[in-house]
Amino acid sequence: MSTILEKLDPKSVPQRKLSSGAEIPAVGLGTFGSDRFTADQIAEAVLGAIEAGYRHIDCAAVYANQKEIGESLQKAMRMGVKREELWITSKLWNNKHAEEDVIPTCKQTLKDLQLDYLDLYLVHWPFPNHHGVGVDVNSRDPHAVPYIHENYMKTWRQMEKLVEMGLVRHIGTSNMTMPKLNLLLRDAKIKPVANEMELHPHFQQPEFFKYCIDNQIAPIGFSPIGSPTRPDRDKTPDDTVDIEDPVIVKIAQRLNVHPAVVCVKWAVQRGQIPIPFSIRPNEYFTNLKAATAEPLTDEEMREIAGADKKNRLIKGQVFLWEAAKDWHDLWDEDGKIAS
Repeated sequence: MSTILEKLDPKSVPQRKLSSGAEIPAVGLGTFGSDRFTADQIAEAVLGAIEAGYRHIDCAAVYANQKEIGESLQKAMRMGVKREELWITSKLWNNKHAEEDVIPTCKQTLKDLQLDYLDLYLVHWPFPNHHGVGVDVNSRDPHAVPYIHENYMKTWRQMEKLVEMGLVRHIGTSNMTMPKLNLLLRDAKIKPVANEMELHPHFQQPEFFKYCIDNQIAPIGFSPIGSPTRPDRDKTPDDTVDIEDPVIVKIAQRLNVHPAVVCVKWAVQRGQIPIPFSIRPNEYFTNLKAATAEPLTDEEMREIAGADKKNRLIKGQVFLWEAAKDWHDLWDEDGKIAS
């Protein structure tokens, strides 16, 4: 087990109120190991993070570590953490979008995590397009298709049933776009309370971020420090590095912290919910502490707003369908859903 040198009172961590009235901790621990860390390492980090004061853990079936994380959650609860103090998110993977698969898949996730319910369940990607473990950037699913709203709504109706069954408290989306969310908001009986999306100083998505806030959809930001341990398939020569940005470095020097901490602090202060990943106790503790420490100045927030490079890191090339031109088609950048 990790040796936790410092702890933070979980009550000191800010909360965000969702459209349902429920509160979610403003910082969570991501658990995507990027094919670089073992399930046991990540499960150990989850237990250590809960000991350090985290109460929000972001999981997914495709990360292949939920059974091990389930053991950590049970240990934490045996140590006195109550289930209702925890916020546990998981996600429905792409190859389980079929109507008959959604409910059994969620039940399997609950079994793996050893929980009676999830606080939040997300549709991981808006496509049923799948990829194998550890594939490279050129891998393609021969059955991949573009976004088909009618099919997505069949999946969403099953997500709504999960709420009605009491297996899931809230449902939401991930890796969505404004045009796709417009259709979902029009047709959903139970609207998404959150959208998990890439958000960091070099990829701020201001228009989409505002859209989420305006529609009472909490923006949960993955890759909040620029995802230095993301899979190699997601790295391209043009990518920029947030923690080397002169604006971020200057603020880090003023605060005497690592530049990564500035990225997390900015995210919380801006109003998104960052879910930084780390297996190192000093890193995940300082990421959590960033939410409670001295805020950035208004001038620093303006400077970071001006540092946006529109640099998407998780491009999603492996989800492309045959007729797609390139990864830009996944993100509806011209306001239209690509076919």
